[in-house]
Amino acid sequence: MSTPLRDARAHLDKAREFLSAAEIELAGDWYNAATSSAVLSGINAKDAICLRLTGKTGKAQDHSSAVPELRKAGPQAAGLAPTLARLLKLKSRSQYQTTSVAKREAESAVRWATQMYETAEQIVHG
Repeated sequence: MSTPLRDARAHLDKAREFLSAAEIELAGDWYNAATSSAVLSGINAKDAICLRLTGKTGKAQDHSSAVPELRKAGPQAAGLAPTLARLLKLKSRSQYQTTSVAKREAESAVRWATQMYETAEQIVHG
């Protein structure tokens, strides 16, 4: 049976998996892939945080509600809202556009995803 805590843990596991992929991709100089994986990690970390703190999370396809949802989840989550917003700004370029993500941007994306994952881990397992 699904519970908010079980679902939060599942999203945290996905966040770790995508973050690991992002780290490997960054080391391979695959900047678009690294950024895309970092974005997916951040989204899953947001889901884990919101599930743990509020018992629910939104599933909008365009992720436009993700940042406000994180802000509303409480003080621990609200501090990550700007980080998630920065990650989401790189989503379209890394996944759909012809313009590629630069190395510096990919490095930032992985750093931001790491921050989100580490905070989500503290909240879920704290």
